[in-house]
Amino acid sequence: MDSAAVARFEAGRGRLASLAYRLLGSAADAEDAVQDTFLRWQAADRAHIEVPEAWLTKVCTHICLDRLRSAQARHERAAGAWLPEPLLEGDPLLDPADTVEQRESVSLAVLTLMEHLSPAERAAYVLREAFSYPHAEIAQILDITESASQQHLHRARTRLAASRPRRGGGEADPAVARRVVQEFLAAAVSGRTEHLVALLTEDATSLSDGAGLTRRLLRHTSRERIASFVRAGFRPTPAKRRLAGGWPVLHLAPVNGCPAVIAVIGERVVGTVVFEVADGKVTSLHGIAATARLTRLDAAWQHHHPGTPALHTG
Repeated sequence: MDSAAVARFEAGRGRLASLAYRLLGSAADAEDAVQDTFLRWQAADRAHIEVPEAWLTKVCTHICLDRLRSAQARHERAAGAWLPEPLLEGDPLLDPADTVEQRESVSLAVLTLMEHLSPAERAAYVLREAFSYPHAEIAQILDITESASQQHLHRARTRLAASRPRRGGGEADPAVARRVVQEFLAAAVSGRTEHLVALLTEDATSLSDGAGLTRRLLRHTSRERIASFVRAGFRPTPAKRRLAGGWPVLHLAPVNGCPAVIAVIGERVVGTVVFEVADGKVTSLHGIAATARLTRLDAAWQHHHPGTPALHTG
């Protein structure tokens, strides 16, 4: 392959990776999809490709859709043990992030809810909301009609809206959201269950991989159960210390565009809890501690300047 063809691909690699991450919810799978796209670009008769960017977008999208439709992916995701891979603020896979829709498309809450969409609905939603493709181009990418593209997007928006907590004040101010999480963390560590309950919305939800020790996700939908689960999760015990290899230091940092508590032992990230906040209260929590899901977050943390820890446990 000539250098010009390689350069053309590399110029769009970041956009393709961001697209693949939104479609697959996994940084590792996204990178594999982009590499497969490169191999097809390498083997293609490029002289007959009129618009390389459009061709690459279509190929990458279909590679992702094939992965979503594969028997293995359906089994893994239907088994109740799948969560999106969290990414630290500044990760290029989170781009673009200029609009509310673009930022929401990479939140763990939306990535998790998109599991309930069909692959075509998911693709139409991502292409439209995150990358602002018109329906004519979405139709060409997905090999469907414009009408079908509009229907897929409408169904996706409807299903996501029905599953998400209502927001009275729109997108939360980052500083306000951080203060809410700080208050929530302080209440969790002190064991003030009543205060935890008061900081949760009526329809709040929590989803956790059980510190990577359970085969199925732990889901809670009542404020009292969430508060009890969180209080137990943040309570330091000798057993937790032995299991984790030390007492974690808790930091606050944005993950997937939302405030998060990141637990660090030494320089190693051992877990994160990502919060969604609206109207001064927590609407959802995603707890992730499985090592395989923290690989990229941990690598990014090594180059991060976290500042003063929010809390030392133990």
